[in-house]
Amino acid sequence: MRKYDTVIFDLDGTLLDTLEDLTDAVNYALREFDMPERTIDEVRRFVGNGVRRLMELAVPEGFSNPVFKDVFAKFKEYYGVHCNDKTKAYDGVLTLLKELKGEGFALAIVSNKLDSAVKELSEIYFEGVVKVAIGEKTGVAKKPAPDTVYEALRELGMPKERAVYVGDSEVDVMTAKNAGLPCISVLWGFRDEAFLRQQGAERFAHTPAEVRNFL
Repeated sequence: MRKYDTVIFDLDGTLLDTLEDLTDAVNYALREFDMPERTIDEVRRFVGNGVRRLMELAVPEGFSNPVFKDVFAKFKEYYGVHCNDKTKAYDGVLTLLKELKGEGFALAIVSNKLDSAVKELSEIYFEGVVKVAIGEKTGVAKKPAPDTVYEALRELGMPKERAVYVGDSEVDVMTAKNAGLPCISVLWGFRDEAFLRQQGAERFAHTPAEVRNFL
C-alpha cells in the first residue's frame, strides 16, 4: 500500500516558472515612481514570502518609503493583468500531475501568491487536474504558517497523516514542518540545493519525475 494519498504543491518555482512576469511587474511599478529597477536574480531571491514582502525588498527603504503603498498597488494592478504573459509550466510538471491524478492522488496548490492569481493560473494550466488552489488572502495566515495547508486538506476532505508537501524554497520547508507534513524540495525552482540543505531540507527531486520516487 502506498504511503501518501494527497500531494500539496507550491506554485511559483515548483509548478510554474513565473519569474519573468514577477520581475516585469516589479519593475513596472518601480519605474512609475522613478525608482531603480531590479534584476531577475534579485527578484528570484525576493520571492517566497508573498508579494507584499517581495515589494518590501524591491522598494528602496521598504515599508518605510512614504509611497510604498502606492508602488505596491501599482504592482498588484499590473500583475493582475500580466501574470501570464511569460509564465510557463516547468517541463514534466503537467505529465506528473496528470499521472498522479490518474492514480487517485488528491492534488492541491498552496501559494503565497495573491489568491486571485493562484486560482487564475491553476485554472489556465491545471484545470481538471488540480482540485484545490489557495493563495494569500485576508484573514488566513500565509506560509510558513500551516493555515493554508490545513484549509487545502479540509477542501479536499483528506487527512494530513497521508499528505506530502512539494515546494522549492525555505518557506516551503518551514511550511511543511509547521503543518506536520514531509517535504519534497524541488531543485528546478528559485533556490539551490546547498541553500535548501542549510534551511533543513532533506528530500530532493531534480526532475518532476523524481517526485514520484517519494510517493
